[in-house]
Amino acid sequence: MSGPAHLPDSQDVVASLHGMGLIGDGEQFGIAQLSGGVSCDVYLVAVKRRPPIVVKRALAKLRVAAEWRAPLERAATEVAWLKLVAAIEPHWVPKILGEDRAAHLFAMEYFPPETFPVWKAELAAGRIDVGFAARVGAALARIHAATAGRADLAAAFANDAQFLALRLEPYLLFTAQRHANLAQAIRDEVGRIAASRIALMQGDISPKNILCGKEGPVFLDAETACYGDPAFDLAFCLNHFLLKSVWRPQWTADYARAFAAMKDAYLTGVTWERAAEIDRRTARLLPMLLLARVDGKSPVEYLTDAGDKAFVRAAAMQTIVEPALNLAQLAETYFAVAGQR
Repeated sequence: MSGPAHLPDSQDVVASLHGMGLIGDGEQFGIAQLSGGVSCDVYLVAVKRRPPIVVKRALAKLRVAAEWRAPLERAATEVAWLKLVAAIEPHWVPKILGEDRAAHLFAMEYFPPETFPVWKAELAAGRIDVGFAARVGAALARIHAATAGRADLAAAFANDAQFLALRLEPYLLFTAQRHANLAQAIRDEVGRIAASRIALMQGDISPKNILCGKEGPVFLDAETACYGDPAFDLAFCLNHFLLKSVWRPQWTADYARAFAAMKDAYLTGVTWERAAEIDRRTARLLPMLLLARVDGKSPVEYLTDAGDKAFVRAAAMQTIVEPALNLAQLAETYFAVAGQR
């Protein structure tokens, strides 16, 4: 424990915590910056009178190699999404403890990694819990079902500029610039997503943003939330099973089972439209996101081998040119080839 924080750039955070009533005058506290934040500064704050808390502060320029800027107002978007999901199922999100909109930061509940491991780390270590994948799919479908067809939420989460800056441009449009023969197909898909008003997308449903809790998944990092096509969330997460099967080919069969479990649980929970329709849209978008994770502004950090990248690129490009009819067909073709490498 300490008094004033001595970390660079943390004095404003401490001032905000005082303003939110989370640190009292003269109260002892400790503050440490957590690693891994691409779009935000993230701090862990320990105060004697309460459990540790996490503070997130949005960055104007993201920490990636390419030039990537995004609106700071996304911090308020994340708070709004977390509060909305808490009303659906409080165990699925951390509790918001305070917000400083002027400073573009907020404080939330902390989940210790000893009891809430990050799903990405579990998948990377070969601890591939198919049942948990199904619980993620079912939870995501329930969130989408609760927000579908809601004019009030469409207005409250009309974050088109944020979603363009954080997802459509860096992932899809940037990738389109690198592949002239696929550019029109990718741009058409971007236009379709941008025009969709179906349900509330979280926008960053990824294993790195999901904790494995005893009562199911805990979703983090919702700064990309926008009203649009829920197929984006499903495709964004399923993509990681495809990528990890190339990185860790010895577990390809397990990744394929987890893919199917999440997909099936999600489609079973689709109530706002025909499940076959969102299945088709997700299968159309998924290979574009797959290509984006090797050629977009935010490539996955664990695919470093040139041969692995070339395989992902070739598989994605072929499926963009010849789209799969549904996710089951896409997975069957992809995992069969990945498992033979």
